[in-house]
Amino acid sequence: MAGGWAMVPILICSAIALAIVLERCWTLRRKSVLPPGLGDEVRQWARAGQLDPSHLETLSNGSPLGELLAAALAVRKQPRELIKERIEDTGRHVIHRMERYLNTLGTIALIGPLLGLFGTVIGLIRMFMEVMAGGIGDPAKMAGGIGEALICTASGLTVAIPAYVLHRYFRSRVAGYCVEMEKQATALLDDLTLAPPVAATPVRPRRTPMPTAPGAG
Repeated sequence: MAGGWAMVPILICSAIALAIVLERCWTLRRKSVLPPGLGDEVRQWARAGQLDPSHLETLSNGSPLGELLAAALAVRKQPRELIKERIEDTGRHVIHRMERYLNTLGTIALIGPLLGLFGTVIGLIRMFMEVMAGGIGDPAKMAGGIGEALICTASGLTVAIPAYVLHRYFRSRVAGYCVEMEKQATALLDDLTLAPPVAATPVRPRRTPMPTAPGAG
């Protein structure tokens, strides 16, 4: 309460930022986004032909990587360009979900210092109004305004700095996941569209019949 009513939006932002950080830490776990060995397992399924619709649905609902690979397998009989286009379309949706709430976290990191500055201005205004009304004979009134201003500034920075650092951290984590998923999708695309090379059959030279001498026979 020493920071005044300007502390209310700062506390609300801090609660929202904490909720986003906890939710993203749980959602963006590596084993949840990129289950170990899933890419190799899916490629073995594709080679063995174990690709019934229920299998693909389970794969799609399991993880973001599974959703991306299932999208490619759903159109596996199409030309390479169409499969690649489906992977790219699905990838955009997957990335959008992985980046959910990160814009809100970045906004909190941006407005935190501004809210602190707003509280500082309000505290200074209150201090000067009290000085104008009663003079500078009571130092406690001036100290109260200055204290309110400093508390708001410190609180705004306390919210903004961790929010900014975690926002950048989650962005970099999503970018790293995108690179890994792209590698797995490309490997599956190659398995689906590139036929194994056929061994060349050696060509035996044709024997030319020997000419028969005239009168032989």
